[in-house]
Amino acid sequence: MNVLVINAGSSSLKYQLMDTDNAVVLAKGLCERIGIDGRIEHKPSDGRKIKKDLPMPDHAAALKIVVDTLIDPEIGCIKSMDEIGAVGHRVVHGGEYFNESVVVTPEVVEKIELCKELAPLHNGPAVIGIRSCAQVMENIPQVVVFDTAFHQTMPDYAYFYAIPYEYYNKYKIRRYGFHGTSHRYVSAQMTDILGKVEGTRIITCHLGNGSSITAVKDGKSIDTTMGFTPLDGLEMGTRSGSIDPAIVTYLMEKENLTPKQMNEILNKKSGLLGISEVSSDSRDIEDAIAKGNQHAILADRIMSYQIKKYIGWYAAAMGGVDAVVFTAGLGENNVALRANVCQGLEFLGIELDDERNKSAFRQSNNVEISKEGSKVKVYVIPTNEELVIAMDTAKLVENAK
Repeated sequence: MNVLVINAGSSSLKYQLMDTDNAVVLAKGLCERIGIDGRIEHKPSDGRKIKKDLPMPDHAAALKIVVDTLIDPEIGCIKSMDEIGAVGHRVVHGGEYFNESVVVTPEVVEKIELCKELAPLHNGPAVIGIRSCAQVMENIPQVVVFDTAFHQTMPDYAYFYAIPYEYYNKYKIRRYGFHGTSHRYVSAQMTDILGKVEGTRIITCHLGNGSSITAVKDGKSIDTTMGFTPLDGLEMGTRSGSIDPAIVTYLMEKENLTPKQMNEILNKKSGLLGISEVSSDSRDIEDAIAKGNQHAILADRIMSYQIKKYIGWYAAAMGGVDAVVFTAGLGENNVALRANVCQGLEFLGIELDDERNKSAFRQSNNVEISKEGSKVKVYVIPTNEELVIAMDTAKLVENAK
């Protein structure tokens, strides 16, 4: 089945057409500046990059352009829209309503909208994407895959915050976790490598501009670093990660900040950017480190220390660890970060092979970077969230027939 995977933003729409029978990407691309002037960048499987400026007054218009591009005889990959068997959507927040992917129905859309308050920048555009698909591809079934679903297996003592219980009842304040589709994919890859699911203890490190770490026991998420929002947990590109909550009220009083301004500081001006005062991009941080920039060195050390700390934390929570997985932009490509994280964890049975680690850079396959005989396996596994979305979509649509 050909599945069109959609990830809708407020003014953008990422897409990927995948043949799920062969797990092959037929084409992918991005529509941006929707509602402003409109631009599409289309990448067929032959490696070409086609860029066009086209009017995109709304997401439905952008989606129509995507379909027209996919069926274009010169740059497309299918003959007609009829060759699209289903559409799969990435949705950030499913709240407590969804613990798995589901076929789109009016009731499902209603519940996604109820979660908009928990993820206003993401769930709103996702609903717009779903409705746009229904408008442009009226008879094609749709499926939604949630970032939060994989973490719905966390026990209550892992997802509850120690604040008055009434706020959970009133506002559903709890740990939800994110990047679930990525953690699900790489942990499943790791259980395949280990040859079993039951009895496995895996720590998955999704490290990029946004980062999270998950403890996966018996194939299920039992704890994760991101919480009520993606701000919790690790230092990230521009996000602070976990801090003493009293810092928030202290700074608001001292600097006379509004909640909106404080939110802006914690989400967009902190993390690597805030500490280094250089950039949120790890490549810029590495360049600054090479020049001896002390703030950049500190920002880098904070990140590697925090990842190391969470690995130890989750090893304790699971009663040990069998494998550690690095994935996403930093996890897959930052050799020094992986080395710094693993250094000193030999007591857990983690022994990194320096040469293997150095060679694991921009590779598309799963690579072991631990030493032969290391008690704990350490792997770099490239994530593939789009494949998970496409495969879930195809399976649910086939089962619904």
